[in-house]
Amino acid sequence: MTEEQFLSALKEKGIVLNERQIKQFETYYTLLVEWNEKMNLTAITDREEVYLKHFYDSISMAFYVDLTQPMTVCDVGAGAGFPSIPLKICFPNLHVTIVDSLNKRITFLNHLAEQLELDGVQFVHDRAETFGQNPKYREQFDLVTARAVARLSVLSELCLPLVKRGGQFVSMKGAAAENEHEDAKGAIRQLGGILKEEYAFSLPQEESDRHIFVFYKKRATPKKFPRKPGTPNKSPLK
Repeated sequence: MTEEQFLSALKEKGIVLNERQIKQFETYYTLLVEWNEKMNLTAITDREEVYLKHFYDSISMAFYVDLTQPMTVCDVGAGAGFPSIPLKICFPNLHVTIVDSLNKRITFLNHLAEQLELDGVQFVHDRAETFGQNPKYREQFDLVTARAVARLSVLSELCLPLVKRGGQFVSMKGAAAENEHEDAKGAIRQLGGILKEEYAFSLPQEESDRHIFVFYKKRATPKKFPRKPGTPNKSPLK
């Protein structure tokens, strides 16, 4: 996806970028490739692939979830900033918190935010399990999301405790989404969530399957969740 195709595809969805935002994406790509030579941020470095598989794919959430109002967003395990930094560029009204367990990625994100001149962003070096038990962050966010972090039965335990009652957990998934959702139904129920909407679509050009699940936080998550670091992955909720 060339930059022109990227801008055109977003425009078709009602997202029109100004010159500053266009420049921010160009800078993002440059820094991603530059820092990727020093640390493993992404296996995808080809410009057109980054614009499609990282930038456009990240923004696809906004085709189905209204992000035009000011809200607090937490991105769990964002790595190089996906999906929340592309969303922040498009919707500056978002207040974004990223939690990631690798400090070198946090260093990259801090540098990235400085170069892109982003405000209303914070980056926290922590495990999602301990972050979710921290009263400062627990049940504090309007929307919590994650992309390519873990299967849904695990991810729900890391994300739903951070969502405030009445807020949303938005999971971005690929081809195995339906099976993952089936396995995660019990976990989501225990954690206080219910499925609100499910969307299926194909990524342009390569036609790969994408699914977006929107879960509504109906009631508070029991205090015992998330469990100790490593436990959700070793022993997913049923």
